[in-house]
Amino acid sequence: MEVLINLTLNGLATGMLIFLLAAGLTLIFGLMDVLNFAHGGLFAWGAYSGTWIYTSTGSFFAGIAGAILTGLILGLATEKWIIKPVYGNHIQQILITLGLMLVLSEMLKVVWGPNQISASPPSYLAGSWELGNIIIIKYRVFIIAVGLMVFALVQYVLKSTKIGLVVRAGVMDKEMVQSLGINIQKIFMMVFMVGAAMAALGGVLLAPYSGVIYAEMGLEFAILAFIVVVIGGMGSFPGSILAAVLVGLSGSFMAYYVPSLSLAVNMLLMSAVLIFRPQGLFGLKG
Repeated sequence: MEVLINLTLNGLATGMLIFLLAAGLTLIFGLMDVLNFAHGGLFAWGAYSGTWIYTSTGSFFAGIAGAILTGLILGLATEKWIIKPVYGNHIQQILITLGLMLVLSEMLKVVWGPNQISASPPSYLAGSWELGNIIIIKYRVFIIAVGLMVFALVQYVLKSTKIGLVVRAGVMDKEMVQSLGINIQKIFMMVFMVGAAMAALGGVLLAPYSGVIYAEMGLEFAILAFIVVVIGGMGSFPGSILAAVLVGLSGSFMAYYVPSLSLAVNMLLMSAVLIFRPQGLFGLKG
């Protein structure tokens, strides 16, 4: 029983980290029709900048705030100077964002060096709780809680506020929103910045979870994020969290029971979804 609980908590924590990266990606694609392969680079920059601030100040929450600010700044710069000139052209988007991904990864090595950087949870999130024979790691519970709070907050904004109504309308018909006198370009920029900030938040939370960070981590997690976006459905925010949890749990259980399939299980899930429901589990046809 304790094994199942620990595997479940591990899978949920991993799923929430992937969700923070994938949710911004699916919002960006759903509203802006942009294939942003540099999103993983924003994730890695959040990890490095947040960890650096955390170790320099001793405040984990200062590190989180710094990572979010880094994501907002990089998101603004990326949308304004990299993405904006290639709106509507997927081939150019793929090429330019792949190039940006490589640049962001190499810049990490320039700023912080080529070696891995160690990270650990703050003292109040270190250790575990013991419930009989069940050991619950505090930091995993913290990650799950943060992921759920971010989901609830963004879902509230999308469903219950005027700006959320504009974003949802923009996903369905950008031209109609523009015709109402709403500056859709500002909405694009805002959504891109929020998506980048969520990716950076996922990166800084990953650092103490994995114990080490490295420049190539962005590409590795970006692949998982794209798998989640495909499974959940392009542009579906609720689909992104459910698909991320599915990917996290499947990876956790497979790594324990069938290690040889732990790397392939997510690809198999994505392939099955593409075959039987190409629009994703929660995507709309057309």
